[in-house]
Order: sequence, then structure tokens, then C-alpha cells
Amino acid sequence: MPGKQPCPWLPPVAERLGPETTRRHPEKGAAFYRAALEYAQSQWLDGKPAQAILQINKSFMADLKGDEPILEQFPPAYRALDWIIGKSWAGAEGFVGNPVRHFQHLASRMSGPRGEIRRWRAWACFHLARHRLEGKGFPKDGVQLAREGLWIPGRERVLHEIGRKGWSREVDQLLLIEKIG
Repeated sequence: MPGKQPCPWLPPVAERLGPETTRRHPEKGAAFYRAALEYAQSQWLDGKPAQAILQINKSFMADLKGDEPILEQFPPAYRALDWIIGKSWAGAEGFVGNPVRHFQHLASRMSGPRGEIRRWRAWACFHLARHRLEGKGFPKDGVQLAREGLWIPGRERVLHEIGRKGWSREVDQLLLIEKIG
């Protein structure tokens, strides 16, 4: 897909991909994980950063133990998320929405299979987006915070829980962002 710079933290793709990319992997294993990352790259290259972010979210649904080779080749996509947000926040790359609010809502409404770890990952993405977008006009949802009495866990608690419940070396990927971001 010529033109736009691909995200260096996502797998390369040679063609435009659609929703069937992930749907053909109902087992949610390693093939699903890679497909979600490839679909994120495709959406990014197609000028849809918000959709790319949603596919990165989807990659976190993968049912992996944490020691699969795919995680060595393509670690948890926090760096990809940070890169996409950094490139697209001003709107020139396409609609990005409000990633801070998106992750707040995602974390506070997460359910289903592996819901607990997915909540912690969403909070990690929330903190990542807040840090990346600080001072750029991407607020939290204060109405939700007040109406629901929502508690936003601190960064250290999020890292601790991901370290306990997430994939091996997943926290390392988050800590890399602080060093490069």
C-alpha cells in the first residue's frame, strides 16, 4: 500500500484488509493476534487512525499464554499505539477521536473473556494516551467520572497488575515508551 509511512511497530501488509481478517480466527490465538495487528496496520495506511487503535485493542483480546513466538516477533502493541497517537493527534492523518476518553470508557466497561487483564491493558493505554496527549486538548470524561464515581487506577498499580496477569515482558514494552516518548 504505497504512500503513507507504515507504523514500524506493526507487521507489514501488502493489501487493504477488512473485518474478515480477524473473524477467520475465532480461537483468538496467535493467528488472531497477528491478524489484528495486520488489520491495524491496514487501517493506519488507509488513513483511519481511530480504527487502527481499535484493532490494537482487539489484539489485546488474544488468548495467549505469553511465551508464544509471535510475541517475540511482534510484542504487545503499546509502542504502535504510542506511535499512531503521536502521528495522528493533530488530525492530518485522519480521524483519531479522543484516545484518552476512548480508553477511559473501554477500561470502565470491559467484560467478557479475559476481562480483568483487558481492563488493566485499557488503563495502561489510557495512561499512555494521557501522557502523549497532555496539553493538546484531549480530556478525560469528567461527566462519567462524577456520575459513576469512577476510580482511575494509578500508573504504578496498572503496571503491577499487568506484570501479575499479563504476558511475559508485557510491562517491559510499556516501560520502553517512557524511554522513547
